[in-house]
Amino acid sequence: MKLFGLGTLGTLFTSGIWFSRAHGDNIYYSGPPSDHFDGRTFFNPQGVQPRSFRQFMKWKLLERPNKWPETYASAFHGSKPAPRVNGTSVTVTMIGHATLLIQVNGLNIITDPVFSERASPFQFIGPTRVNPPGVDFSDLPKIDAVLLTHNHYDHLDVVTLERLYRRDNPVIVTPLGNDTIINNAFAGANIRTGDWQDRIDISGDTRIHFEPCHHWSARGTRDRRMALWAAFVIETPTNKIFHIGDTGFHGGKPYIDAAEKHGGFDLAIIPVGAYEPRWFMKGQHQNPSEAVEGFRLCQTRYAIGHHWGTFQLTNEPIEEPIELLDQALKQSGVEPDRFQPLAPGQVWQRDLS
Repeated sequence: MKLFGLGTLGTLFTSGIWFSRAHGDNIYYSGPPSDHFDGRTFFNPQGVQPRSFRQFMKWKLLERPNKWPETYASAFHGSKPAPRVNGTSVTVTMIGHATLLIQVNGLNIITDPVFSERASPFQFIGPTRVNPPGVDFSDLPKIDAVLLTHNHYDHLDVVTLERLYRRDNPVIVTPLGNDTIINNAFAGANIRTGDWQDRIDISGDTRIHFEPCHHWSARGTRDRRMALWAAFVIETPTNKIFHIGDTGFHGGKPYIDAAEKHGGFDLAIIPVGAYEPRWFMKGQHQNPSEAVEGFRLCQTRYAIGHHWGTFQLTNEPIEEPIELLDQALKQSGVEPDRFQPLAPGQVWQRDLS
């Protein structure tokens, strides 16, 4: 492999790893120190911090990723969601990777919206989608809220955020520091930031809780861990939905703590992909067997698997996450309909009363 081939550079940009030693003042956030902020950078308490640039280059130079197909079509592409879902029913439509449309309690909530062709700061380099968004942008219902977990390019896409702002002006709910990135890209967005354990009301009876997960952040050469990452809990009068975002398993702590605080969940949205090689990814991305253990630990009735099959970020084959998830569910005695990985355009719907 060439030292700086397009694939290597693309992963550097997407993951925020490249030349990743932070220096200087925090360019996104200023606030008092806490148990996960040292006054300059955020960190995982008692956890694993991200790997170094040298370790990244060891991965890229010494290991060869499995080849993904150039296109990976979804049979569900072209879904047209309803304008609203009311009552006790919950509908989740997979758009791709970590972008999901959650329709609950009369609200339309979208997570980490990325409709761009590449997960990259540029459109000529970086991981490119192998399938189109499962819902065309023009078919999205009016979006009321965006849940933005962290600032990696496969999760925070300012081009898509500006499109949503121009069309719907949703409230953008995101952890500390990410508002600066958005405001630097375009002005006027309705952004509400929070720290772990904070809560925001997005309607009269729907709350968003910020919860810890085990990850990190960066978008370039000077901002390693200068913006916070978070999981979210969507709480309505009848449902609790846990969206953990990107996370390392961390001994199950993010799941255990969330279950203890919220008393379990009706639905959990759990990542199952982008986990190889384990020596490099284990601290920040869980694998399918850890995802199933997280399902058990967070005490949820149902789960949806995401973060697979759209952008190749790591070494595993494209379908391995769903194959290993199926094996882990069988080994754990969990019925497959309780934890279902979704393809772009696929719809999950339940009455969770």
